[in-house]
Amino acid sequence: MNRLAFPVIAAVALSGPASSQEAVDLEIGYMPILPVSQLFVTLEEGWMDEVGITPGLVQFQNGPAMVQALMSGQLDVAYFGIGPAMVARGRGADIKVVASDIVEQISFVALPGLARYVEGDDVVAGFEAFAEAEGHPPRISTFPVGSVPDTVLQYWIREQLGADPDIIEPIYQGASQVQQSLLTGAVDGAAILEPVVSTTLARVEGAKVLASGSEMFPDQPGAVLAVREGLIADHRDTVVSLVAAHIRATELLRTDPATAAPMVGAYVGGGRLETDILEEAIKRSQDNFVADPDEIVEGTRVMRDFQSDLGTLEQEVDLEALFDLTIYDDAAGR
Repeated sequence: MNRLAFPVIAAVALSGPASSQEAVDLEIGYMPILPVSQLFVTLEEGWMDEVGITPGLVQFQNGPAMVQALMSGQLDVAYFGIGPAMVARGRGADIKVVASDIVEQISFVALPGLARYVEGDDVVAGFEAFAEAEGHPPRISTFPVGSVPDTVLQYWIREQLGADPDIIEPIYQGASQVQQSLLTGAVDGAAILEPVVSTTLARVEGAKVLASGSEMFPDQPGAVLAVREGLIADHRDTVVSLVAAHIRATELLRTDPATAAPMVGAYVGGGRLETDILEEAIKRSQDNFVADPDEIVEGTRVMRDFQSDLGTLEQEVDLEALFDLTIYDDAAGR
């Protein structure tokens, strides 16, 4: 059975009128990136209003900043990467991952100056040829250390390619800075998510995707929906309804990118990104939008162990404590 097909029916039933739900004000942290598109669809469709949620939106440019906000008690809900979620939980934040947003979200896009050195699948030889010709390793933009994009990049280099990590020079930036660096040629490529990939391919002639998400880190977990344990304890029905709306949004993203694109565009790219580029970005990602958190538990285990080996995840993280799968089960009616 398609695990996403059935929950949509349950989600519709659970997303009743506001009068049937307790009114709750929530501080919601997010990054203006495509992998958390379920939030944008839910907001634009009015589904939070339907279940009595008044959202107070707090925008961040990277996951580590959201970790700090969670540690200070600023947020009730967070839409961010599984990497920062593990860091936050490991540092004592009382959060639970209650839904997945997306899997295999990170791709490697090379600008033409780097892409022309890579022939076929021999990426390592291409990077080495670039370094010899240009006098420096390829400069690769990605999110800060410990983020999902950085972790996927390191996994790809070390585990998939079997190369020395010094074969590249990572440049750590926020989402808008990564896009600007690619469009201005300040870097040679990026391990990054949509819509940066589609925007770069559309605007930079000769840019090329050298590796997809499944090639860089198979079954990689990506962005997630996390909530405070206290919110679950005090307003569990509201959290279940939020996840039910999340499931509905996931199905819309998977089946109707054209309808979803303007909703996502209201929040991604400063509201200035062309709708056709956003639609293409959603199409590239539509099979990767996955709401069921059970689908990412094993991938999270692999990522946790790899980050521990790298030293970017210093704290022990109990995955059973990190995930609450019962919320999704109730939202999906199973």
